[in-house]
Amino acid sequence: MATAVTMNSAPTLAEIKTWPATISVTRCALALGCSKSNLYDRMKRGQMPVRTVRLGPGRTVVITASLVRLLETGDPDPIPPATAAVAALQAA
Repeated sequence: MATAVTMNSAPTLAEIKTWPATISVTRCALALGCSKSNLYDRMKRGQMPVRTVRLGPGRTVVITASLVRLLETGDPDPIPPATAAVAALQAA
């Protein structure tokens, strides 16, 4: 039986593994114990520790498997080369 996660309590790894394939940046921030604004700032700088998918203007989701990998290993998902090149161009 899954335990309900409130906005004030961090979920366990077991709970995160039951989440859908993609989650909101807000939910990811809760799991990582940081603010969503911190994650959005990291996203703008191309320094997200998890993979994201942009679904349109103002809508980005986090790949749950990437979050699980980060929490299990402590290693961020590697950034695909094409994404790294785009982030480098945007930062210039």
